[in-house]
Amino acid sequence: MDNKEVKLKMLEADIKTLGELLRDAAQTIFNEGVSNYPIFVAHRYALNMGIELVDREKTKTNWSFNASTLEEMVTKNIISRENLDGFREIYKSPEDFVCIFVIDETMSEFIFYPYEEEANGDAISDAIVL
Repeated sequence: MDNKEVKLKMLEADIKTLGELLRDAAQTIFNEGVSNYPIFVAHRYALNMGIELVDREKTKTNWSFNASTLEEMVTKNIISRENLDGFREIYKSPEDFVCIFVIDETMSEFIFYPYEEEANGDAISDAIVL
């Protein structure tokens, strides 16, 4: 397993533990009219993006998670305006998938991870990495 795979497995473990919290936060962002595109930022160091939801030091998880939105990602130039429509097209239902922007010293990418694992499979293999 390479370093990226190890990090994704650690992320998967955190999502399994925090899935309900992330799903509830995504629903709140959506239902309150904040955004139709909730995005969570998984990080390991101090980050000025979104609203802190989980501090890995306090929760003893591998990653910290901040709640953000597509609109903030565009404002911070993480997603360019030119790529906005394309991102909206591939964005998965927040009912079924958590959208995570993973950022650390070696990677930064978007992952759509299913809340529910397939009965016969490994959810990380069902994840969509951009």
